[in-house]
Amino acid sequence: MSEKYINQKTGGWKTKTSAVVYENPWISVTHNEVITPKGTDGIYGVVHFKNTAIGVVPIDDQGNTWLVKQSRYSLDQYTWEIPEGGCPQGESPLEAAKRELEEEVGMQARTWQQLMTMHLSNSVTDEFCVVFVARELFAGTQQLEATEDIEVKKLPLQEAINMVLRGEITDAISVAALLRLAVQ
Repeated sequence: MSEKYINQKTGGWKTKTSAVVYENPWISVTHNEVITPKGTDGIYGVVHFKNTAIGVVPIDDQGNTWLVKQSRYSLDQYTWEIPEGGCPQGESPLEAAKRELEEEVGMQARTWQQLMTMHLSNSVTDEFCVVFVARELFAGTQQLEATEDIEVKKLPLQEAINMVLRGEITDAISVAALLRLAVQ
């Protein structure tokens, strides 16, 4: 008698059982009993993100950019990052990027270019990210959310890249976006 699986996945993984063990408005955590690609029993936990991650690198005509410094609860420290946020289902990534730039930095842009897409921590999450470059900047209205305690810093783009190289920026989206711009 063959064993039944609820899901056969890429690479030979098979899911025997799956149950959501935690959920909030932003994530759900699923506990899965699996058969590994080598045929052994195992478990796998997956964090599902309900929003698409969004990152924005604003660049003005003089080659300056803006970073935000904010406290990150999970790390219990402040981090420097490009403006970031979440794109809920039903909103386009570009519209979310426009909203996040104005919300966090108080700026808008006339020109938008998608820089990259990426998966974040893909061994345990399905989090997906879209990063944009915003140009032709003009003033908007900063509108911080209750969870945001943001300090905004204007600096040359090259200095932000140097902050990555010195290990002063460790946020994965920011590191990837700034280094991607460094090699263009």
